[in-house]
Amino acid sequence: MSKEKAEIIAYITLNKERVLGGNPLTIIANDVDEQKILCRDIAKAMKANVSQLNCGDYILIK
Repeated sequence: MSKEKAEIIAYITLNKERVLGGNPLTIIANDVDEQKILCRDIAKAMKANVSQLNCGDYILIK
């Protein structure tokens, strides 16, 4: 069993009120389409997994 811990590497939202700063990288998308494209492109580049939260925001986990 691996002892590596998962890390949230990015949080992508449409709501600037959810940006708290610090780690992880937080990106505010202009619309849903841009949000999905950002998730796909960053996840591919970082070889990360994407999860959508109930609020509609996305987290990228590696």
